[in-house]
Amino acid sequence: MHLTREEVPHSIAVAIEDMRVQENGVVYIGAVIFVERDSQKGIIIGKNGAMLKEVGRLARQDIEALLGSKTYLELWVKVKKTGATGSMC
Repeated sequence: MHLTREEVPHSIAVAIEDMRVQENGVVYIGAVIFVERDSQKGIIIGKNGAMLKEVGRLARQDIEALLGSKTYLELWVKVKKTGATGSMC
C-alpha cells in the first residue's frame, strides 16, 4: 500500500494461503493480494510486473528480518468484488 500511495487507498486485502518451512530451511509463503477492480489489479502488478516485484522484494526483506530466516514469497493478485456491506469478505 505504501508503494501505490493514493491509487489503491482502502481497496486491498492480503490472505496467506500457505506457510511452511521447506527441507532446505527456507520459509515458503504463498499469499494472495485481493483488490476490488481490474484496474486496481493492474496498478498492483505494474508494467511488466515491476510493482509486484518491488512489493514482494520489500515484503520479503521485512519477513526475513522478522523470522530470521531466508524466505521464498509467492504473490498472486486477484479481483474480489465487494459485498453489500462494502467489504471484500
